[in-house]
Amino acid sequence: MPPLHTAAEKAHILSEALPYIQRFYDKTIVIKYGGNAMTERHLMEAFAKDVVLLKLVGMNPVVVHGGGPQIANLLKKIGKQTDFIQGMRVTDEETLDVVEMVLGGLVNQDIVTLINKHGGKAVGLTGKDGNFIHAKKMLVASKEEFGKFLDIGQVGEITGIDPKIIELLDSGDFIPVVAPLGTDMEGNAYNINADVAAGKLAGVLKAEKVIFLTNTPGVLDKEGNLLTGLTPRQVDERIADGTITGGMIPKVGYAVDAVNSGVKTAHIIDGRVEHALLLEIMTPEGVGTLIKRA
Repeated sequence: MPPLHTAAEKAHILSEALPYIQRFYDKTIVIKYGGNAMTERHLMEAFAKDVVLLKLVGMNPVVVHGGGPQIANLLKKIGKQTDFIQGMRVTDEETLDVVEMVLGGLVNQDIVTLINKHGGKAVGLTGKDGNFIHAKKMLVASKEEFGKFLDIGQVGEITGIDPKIIELLDSGDFIPVVAPLGTDMEGNAYNINADVAAGKLAGVLKAEKVIFLTNTPGVLDKEGNLLTGLTPRQVDERIADGTITGGMIPKVGYAVDAVNSGVKTAHIIDGRVEHALLLEIMTPEGVGTLIKRA
């Protein structure tokens, strides 16, 4: 099969990345890693290469990962029944043990190993390390009874983030890989939504970008066309008119919250596309929806 590009064409393609490298040099980019990109091998390899390349050209990627499917698989193997309330896993102490083992151990170290395999210097940590993600128990408002709140166990909401450990790793050319676990003042551990953790961390770090890898092309209009650029106001309008529905509503909410907290741009991109990170950061077309202040 003939080569797809001549040497000159490859050189031209590489040169087109120069303005993006210059623009984002020494800037922090928080990446929420999950979905197919974290379970299909060729996408995992592509993701790791992208992260390493971003670091080598002078950017500061910070990876925050989920692990829902892996947690569900292990719970099933040990015969542990899991209940969900309003889409959130009820997390008793036994379930939390599994969550900590999967997020802080198996998944986290798999990502670290993969990035290091491709020449990066990844360091795995959880929000418990250095006590850098502070959390409290999340109570969920009942849909059936006004004023009543439901206890869903060791699921937390973030009350504060101390970014010093992330900044220290960045300055040493390491790539932080963060499992979304936090602790309260008494040392109790909590499982935290990875999208929330990524958005909040990006805000505290005053990141240039926060990127959410998903299993969809991005935010779509009513005809199924990709909306490539939105402002927070336009997001609100499209939720109100029914364009944005279902599971995309909280996703865009986290993106808007990040932008409103000082992150320059938030991106919801298709993690099923190989090298989605490079396509979004270093090309004018991108592979998803960009949200920024007007």
